[in-house]
Amino acid sequence: MTRDQWKLLGVLLATAAALYLLYPSFRFYSLTPQQRSALPAQELANLRKKAIHLGLDLQGGMHLVLEVDRSKLNPAEAKDATDRAMEIIRNRIDQFGVAEPLIQREGQDRITIQLPGLTDRQRAVELIGKTALLEFKLVRTPEESQNVFQRVDAWLAARGTTAVVDSTMRSTPLTSHFLGFEGFAAFVRDQDVAVVQQLIATPGIDSIIPADSQLLWSGAETASGASGMYLYVVKKEPEMSGGSVAAAQARVGLEQTNPGAWGVSMKMTPKGRADFARVTGNNVGRQLAVVLDGVVSSAPNIRERIPSGDASITGSFDIAASKDLAIVLRAGSLPAPVKIIEERSVGPSLGSDSIKQGLTAGLIGTILVVVFMAIYYHLSGLVAIAALSLNVVYVIASLAGFGATLTLPGIAGLVLTVGMAVDTNVLIFERIREELRHGKSVRQSVELGYDRAFRTIVDAHLTTLISALFLFQFGTGPIKGFAVTLSIGLIANMFTAVVFTRMIYDFWLSRGKRERISI
Repeated sequence: MTRDQWKLLGVLLATAAALYLLYPSFRFYSLTPQQRSALPAQELANLRKKAIHLGLDLQGGMHLVLEVDRSKLNPAEAKDATDRAMEIIRNRIDQFGVAEPLIQREGQDRITIQLPGLTDRQRAVELIGKTALLEFKLVRTPEESQNVFQRVDAWLAARGTTAVVDSTMRSTPLTSHFLGFEGFAAFVRDQDVAVVQQLIATPGIDSIIPADSQLLWSGAETASGASGMYLYVVKKEPEMSGGSVAAAQARVGLEQTNPGAWGVSMKMTPKGRADFARVTGNNVGRQLAVVLDGVVSSAPNIRERIPSGDASITGSFDIAASKDLAIVLRAGSLPAPVKIIEERSVGPSLGSDSIKQGLTAGLIGTILVVVFMAIYYHLSGLVAIAALSLNVVYVIASLAGFGATLTLPGIAGLVLTVGMAVDTNVLIFERIREELRHGKSVRQSVELGYDRAFRTIVDAHLTTLISALFLFQFGTGPIKGFAVTLSIGLIANMFTAVVFTRMIYDFWLSRGKRERISI
């Protein structure tokens, strides 16, 4: 094959590969919401994965800045707490299914998170911010629990913590607010919860509660037709922790009394199975509280030794809450609590406006460039326009192929690439015109024009590419998007300007003697 034929083959192969990479994007974004919902889940997921990913500013989503509270950690733990928190949060988000999230560290204890396409604020915050400290704690026996409550009652009564006239409430300020005992725990109605919480928060009450015990609340529950919460007395030291959990899965039907309720089933690690068998074997007849972030999710009775290491968490869960809880248990607990210090939501309509305005700006600029090139450089201008079109196709196809995210700054980088492509062709065309003015033949002018413009083109593209690499290395998310698009555009521009347009001229000149060129 001749050199021209190799060039033609290269252009055809590159164009075919670009169209192949662009097809999933074209198909995915041309589907209506109804058509997407009708597709099988796996097919839609594969299509979305291969399509161009749109950034937060184009498709909407959430922007969060978290701060890791390292105040209660020792120096060794605090040193890498933020890095460990980032890794755990990344695992949670990956399992949640958010495409192309941005998770990066800012300073010593802050984490920036961008979640494109996710607009359910409450669910995102609970998924990311939940510490997910899972512990298995033994509940004290009814006698031990009532003894603790009676001691607290006597201490509160001696301090005169209530001003009510009722003598019963004066003598038993705590237990008089209990609806009753169910199993190992006291039940407190909703209207009494705030009062009881205030009583057990009285300064000095820790001296009355045994040092090896603590009071813990359950979540929202129902008992005797009333809604409220259970108050447990549990061992302070856990029998096991969440580190013993090897796998967690959301399931329905884990609770015998409520077969339709959702929960989370767990399988233990080999060490966790041994510990679980030991704990359940030594405490048959007692309750083992499953404590998540300081709240008792459930407290099942231990009926027999459980060697399998299978456990479950039940409570007031719907399907979404159970799946999210399973995710955080699989990913592990955060090394320290995190708090949200900045939160922004970008709606899909704002993202659509950004796409529309960005594309409009790019289209207007491109049309002006096309008109100028066609008028000023005649037929050669049309060749440059064809090269420019291929350049845009290659850039967008590369973004899809690399799985990169297209952002609004990325569109700006694409528009800048258009300008660079035009500039490259202008350099070549002006060099050819200069040679023609010096009396060179058309063939000589074309060859010298490309040869003498090549060094300038390489210098301009190389310096811009180096700048783009620095932007990518040290920039934040949107700047990285700009740098990626610009870098791909520069490489594509070198190919289209030096290979494609030169191939067109060589083909035209090879067809007999040419004394004129439209430039």
